[in-house]
Amino acid sequence: MKRLAWSLAGILLVGIGAGTAVVFGGLYDVGATSPHWRLTYRVLETARFHSIRHHAEGITTPVDLETQARLVGGASHFSTHCASCHSAPGVEAEDMAEGMYPKPPVLNDVAQRYTQGELFWILKHGIKMSGMPSWADHGDDDLWNIVAFLKKLPGMNSSDYQALVAQAGAAGGHHMHHDMDMPMPRQ
Repeated sequence: MKRLAWSLAGILLVGIGAGTAVVFGGLYDVGATSPHWRLTYRVLETARFHSIRHHAEGITTPVDLETQARLVGGASHFSTHCASCHSAPGVEAEDMAEGMYPKPPVLNDVAQRYTQGELFWILKHGIKMSGMPSWADHGDDDLWNIVAFLKKLPGMNSSDYQALVAQAGAAGGHHMHHDMDMPMPRQ
């Protein structure tokens, strides 16, 4: 029994030593031009998935999520802040998104992969080490508007998207960031 305990302690010390060498020796490449090690990627993806699911538990979706006003409000924010990285129907992501790692996903099916509460949580809190910012400076209604938009995105074509962006512009498409108006650019 003593021998087993000493063996486990030795393995633990070797593991700690190897981890220390990787972290403090600069052996792990943090550059956006090289992908994560396969194990690192799997650990991060698993942690992201379970963290989002756990933290989004109990979030209640508003009953008016299906309204046109929410959809237009979500299109306003998405066209101004999200399409540059995630693209949109008929809109390519900007060059900046190409150089990011992980690369921002196209969100056409995101509403099928996450619940509405999970999407709300992601928007509100962002995701560390991914480039996805927190939009906590927005009100909850603004975030639910984006969720409403993301729900409709899978069936949307370029004409549908441009029509929503035009409606948002006609409605004065803007939202608040730390009490500062940020007008939506005209198409």
